[in-house]
Amino acid sequence: MFNALEIVTTVIVGVMVGVEFCVAVFVNPILDALPGDGAQRGRSHGARLLGAVMPFWYLSSLVLVVVWWAAGRGEDGARLVAAGGGLLLVSVLMSVLLLVPINNRSKEWTVGDRPADWKQQTRRWDRLHLVRVAVIVGAFALLVTALA
Repeated sequence: MFNALEIVTTVIVGVMVGVEFCVAVFVNPILDALPGDGAQRGRSHGARLLGAVMPFWYLSSLVLVVVWWAAGRGEDGARLVAAGGGLLLVSVLMSVLLLVPINNRSKEWTVGDRPADWKQQTRRWDRLHLVRVAVIVGAFALLVTALA
């Protein structure tokens, strides 16, 4: 049962990392290359869609890592799991304090009703998101290492 928890947790975190990496490296650059207002429209739609799903994914990933750590405190790799959980906690705090406020604003923007600095806010979100991706990649790497 403990092995199943380790594997399920690692897969859930890994898929989340993959989605966030894909947004940062592929989806947003593709949207930004669209002509006219395509980037803003696509980003607003993405903010609504992923903004509804990702909070649950981040929190459930963190909870699963905490359960893994608690169930295996005496096991090899428990410190790696704790460190991975710490990084996931950092990513949740970054999200709530820095990224979600921008995301919540951007999901309501329309072509006729967006702030003058919308591009600057979008670039700030992108920079913060890259940092968050690095943090969750680190968390994932620690969890995979704990499995070994």
